[in-house]
Amino acid sequence: MTSLATPAESFLRLRDVRALTGLSRATIYRMQAAGRFPQRIAIQPRLTVWLETEVRHWMAEQVARARVLA
Repeated sequence: MTSLATPAESFLRLRDVRALTGLSRATIYRMQAAGRFPQRIAIQPRLTVWLETEVRHWMAEQVARARVLA
């Protein structure tokens, strides 16, 4: 089996993503549908996760964008 994630990669559940970003559930799903937030991964039919590195990278991009606009 080939691994696409780095050895230190962590999965985040929705509650973890909400706590990390401060975004609501609706905002996360709306931004994801618009292609403005990392896509979730279906691990099982009723289990989806986000890659922590992707979420943190997205957060860093938001900070950088805000600093440019300031």
